[in-house]
Amino acid sequence: MTGSIPRLVDNFGRQHHYLRISVTDRCNLRCIYCMPEEGMEFEPSDKILTYEEIAEVVRVVAGMGISKIRLTGGEPLVRKELEKLVAMIASIPGIEDISLTTNGIFLAPRAERLKEAGLTRVNISMDSLQADRFKMITRGGDVRKVLDSIDACVKVGLSPIKLNVVLMKGLNDDEIADFIALTQERDIHVRFIEYMPIGHSDTQWKNLYLPLNRVMEVCAEQQWEYASVTTIQGNGPSENYRLNGAIGSFGLIHPVSEHFCQTCNRLRLTADGYIKPCLAWTEQFQVRSVVGNDEAMRQLFLDALGTKPENHEMSKFLQGDEEISHTPTARRMSQIGG
Repeated sequence: MTGSIPRLVDNFGRQHHYLRISVTDRCNLRCIYCMPEEGMEFEPSDKILTYEEIAEVVRVVAGMGISKIRLTGGEPLVRKELEKLVAMIASIPGIEDISLTTNGIFLAPRAERLKEAGLTRVNISMDSLQADRFKMITRGGDVRKVLDSIDACVKVGLSPIKLNVVLMKGLNDDEIADFIALTQERDIHVRFIEYMPIGHSDTQWKNLYLPLNRVMEVCAEQQWEYASVTTIQGNGPSENYRLNGAIGSFGLIHPVSEHFCQTCNRLRLTADGYIKPCLAWTEQFQVRSVVGNDEAMRQLFLDALGTKPENHEMSKFLQGDEEISHTPTARRMSQIGG
């Protein structure tokens, strides 16, 4: 009976209602913080969850309190007919919000179909507004296609549109003001994200890491006045602000310097079918073998939650602290789901 179905509450009392689903580990770009330029080994197609399997997982966890779904990758739009999966998920009782994280290269011609299928909103990864720099960071991307996708999303009503900007010291931190300026005349919500040591805590990460207090310093330099905002859909872990008189907003997501683990409400499902209770650590649980057995799947999700730590301890990487409670994952962000 519905009343007896357990809810997704972990050992620290955090109730989970958000599932991030990676539909592929493949991507058309090779962003410098996400994938190496070459040598990535991708899962064969028969190891990737089918749309039917994903929908079965969502159906079961919707009964346990999951109401919010985000489709990620890799790049989710390299997966054929993603609109079919969106429609399947949208038809599941209890699901109230379906969002997509994408690099935006393939989004413009598909935005209308995705909206019609039931997609609620999009997050577009965009780490530079400058064509040459964007091409360098993504190792080949065309920023014009991303800008066209933003226009297409506005046209079809995929709102709010959020831009994810991974801030990197000496690489794109001189564009902070340019990104915030986008919010003045358009309903765009820029999210500055700290560079995370997921799958690698190497010299590159340490050299490029920049705490987000730099964003507020830029606002002071520009003599911009702003106020805190708490009414943006899909607010998540972002601390949001709006310039006085602006239409859009900007926000800070700082998982390293000021982790938000105490309010974490999310689980991840990887493209190859593993439940990951925490992005940073190795723990994962294979779900494919229990598809079709609702009781076993519920128990697997509860078992996964039972291993979720109180926090991810990424700040210890900054301090060079080797005293960490879990084993950091060796999987890249693209292999887990951004």
